[in-house]
Amino acid sequence: MEIRRLTINDYEEIVGLWRKAKLPFKPKGRDSEEAIAVQMETNPGFFLGAFEDNHIIGVVIISCSTRKGWINRLAVDPKYRHRGLAKALIAESEKVLRKRNIKIFCALIEDYNATSKQLFKECGYVEHHDITYFSKRDSNEV
Repeated sequence: MEIRRLTINDYEEIVGLWRKAKLPFKPKGRDSEEAIAVQMETNPGFFLGAFEDNHIIGVVIISCSTRKGWINRLAVDPKYRHRGLAKALIAESEKVLRKRNIKIFCALIEDYNATSKQLFKECGYVEHHDITYFSKRDSNEV
């Protein structure tokens, strides 16, 4: 297994993996090929893939403000789960963020997703029950 940067040429395989992993995504909005291309141009090191035999078996998208780093869209092909890929992608994401002097790492996880919550706990993340997430969106696709 090798972790490396993803490019827009990987888009179809990324989307295919999200589908296999049953990760919801917005193909007409923020996860469209056009939107991902712009994001990749802006921060090319923020899109990482785990590869085996030149096929994507895991993916993560990183984002950050000047204060916090976010681990987003983490997905592993169901055939390759329980092999440490997700933990490796999290660790690599943290390395990328540390290079930008980011020292707070975050992930938003739906409450029903016990597997992901356990994964992040195993990676040293703390679950906060005293925070309520608010968002405002221009559309359901962003």
